[in-house]
Amino acid sequence: MEQRHLGRTGLRVSRIGLGTLTWGRSAGGPDEAGAAEQMKAFWEAGGTLVDTADVYGGGEAEYVLGQLMDGLVPRRDLVIATKSGSVRDPDRRVDCSRGHLLAALDDSLARLGTDHVDLWQVHAFDPATPLEETLQAVDLAVSSGRARYAGVAGFSGWQLAKAATWQLAAPGVRTRLASTQMEYSLLQRGVEREVLPAALDLGVGLLPSSPLGRGVLTGKYRDGTPVDSRAASPTLSAFVDPYLDEAAGRIVDAVATAAQGLAVTPLQVALAWIRDRPGVVAPVVGARTAAQLGAALSVEALSLPEEICQALDDVSAPVHRYPDQDWSTL
Repeated sequence: MEQRHLGRTGLRVSRIGLGTLTWGRSAGGPDEAGAAEQMKAFWEAGGTLVDTADVYGGGEAEYVLGQLMDGLVPRRDLVIATKSGSVRDPDRRVDCSRGHLLAALDDSLARLGTDHVDLWQVHAFDPATPLEETLQAVDLAVSSGRARYAGVAGFSGWQLAKAATWQLAAPGVRTRLASTQMEYSLLQRGVEREVLPAALDLGVGLLPSSPLGRGVLTGKYRDGTPVDSRAASPTLSAFVDPYLDEAAGRIVDAVATAAQGLAVTPLQVALAWIRDRPGVVAPVVGARTAAQLGAALSVEALSLPEEICQALDDVSAPVHRYPDQDWSTL
């Protein structure tokens, strides 16, 4: 698998990442055996970037990943990315205080069974904590060797720009942000308004989550809701519902038409489109089974023709109005 630099850093990652959001029985995803199948398939395909978080499965995803390293896949062959900052507290869902972040990182390292992570990401913006305090925790994690590189997740455009600029203000003292992780797909192009321009300008690589539109872009919902799908689950249906409207249906139909013309699958078309967007480093793909992951990994050999990319751009184009619209056209 092709490797790409993560932002304006020396860290190289595979251009498809493996997501672990549903790993662990408590998350309703694959158990350790199923996760092992996915990890082996990913590694054998040349994948390196494995993305997790301390809250995935209540910590179970990190634990399962830790059990697979070295015993199944050499630790040195992986780029382990985890996140800290989200908390299971109905009154405060985010805690990016220095104390919480550093303690959470230590707990993550214990579950992962390693002395460092390759990429440590602040999981969300915390309006209750001064940003400079949050970023000081990032600097401490890197300077202590517990993290090699750092990034953020879920930051809006102005939040990302403020954080990245603050870190660049003291070269050699503060840690450059390598990445930002945000939802991005043909069904969700909101990051193109401010997040992506900020990332491109500041040398921050984008790691798209839900690159298949929460599964909708695979086309499996075109003729109804499969009984074993997320949309059929009482707990996950609300996650999928926003992408089952008429506008989304037109985009899915266009993807399916392109796939038919290229003799590939809608999944491959949707994933190839997002993988090769400007500023994107590696879409993070989650799967319930090794077979599903294998279908995603098969996109490596596919590059979409320019005409197909343009057609998909047109059908999925978000509406840009003031002040996002190019002022020269107003």
